[in-house]
Amino acid sequence: MAELCLIPEVPMSAREKVLIIDDDPFFLKVLSDAFTESGFAVATAVNGKDGVDAYLSHEPGVVISDLIMPQMGGVSTCLEISRLAGAREPIIILLTSMFNEAPHEHSVPEMGARVHISKSTKPVDIVIIVEQLLDRKKYDAHRSEEY
Repeated sequence: MAELCLIPEVPMSAREKVLIIDDDPFFLKVLSDAFTESGFAVATAVNGKDGVDAYLSHEPGVVISDLIMPQMGGVSTCLEISRLAGAREPIIILLTSMFNEAPHEHSVPEMGARVHISKSTKPVDIVIIVEQLLDRKKYDAHRSEEY
């Protein structure tokens, strides 16, 4: 079941909530710890079905999903979260061990996500990528308000 881990000294408004969905308990813990240490509120789920439920419960600004999982794979999970989010779509990232390329962003979502990151990427680097994506999203929202 999904759980929300909060750092008491960091107000919820200071950082976005991040939902991490992965069936590998070790990887889930390592990535969750990296985000928690960086001041993010973190919710976790061990499969796609629980991930969709966690998305509805916590409404995170970022969803990071493994590609291959039981009950509901990463592609279906990302597509369902995107559908449920409507106009308030979070940043959706698909993690996979299927390739070892550098992280890349697509102009339109592929397999349910715009951003694909290899699972071999260091957790701290994934946090940095998420911070940059959030900064860009805020900048784009600010620019669109000006026009």
